[in-house]
Amino acid sequence: MVFPEQSNHYGTLFGGHALSLMGKAAFVAATRRARCAVVMATSDKVAFHEPVRVGELVELTAEVTRVGRSSVTVTVDMVAETLVSGERRL
Repeated sequence: MVFPEQSNHYGTLFGGHALSLMGKAAFVAATRRARCAVVMATSDKVAFHEPVRVGELVELTAEVTRVGRSSVTVTVDMVAETLVSGERRL
């Protein structure tokens, strides 16, 4: 749920907070796959397509998409949902 303290002056989810949530989701997926301590070394290709407004729900889905010898690539999708109407958007 997006609360006012997580929003910017436009009343939408602050980008830094969105990145933090996405980093946490990626951490969980990578740790589940590696079954050992992991850290984020880099992030790439972040695109915000739609604003997420205060009062909307966010759902994050993280998936390990590549496994190397000492690294993994994790893709994270964030879906916003308006609770009253049920509308969902990436």
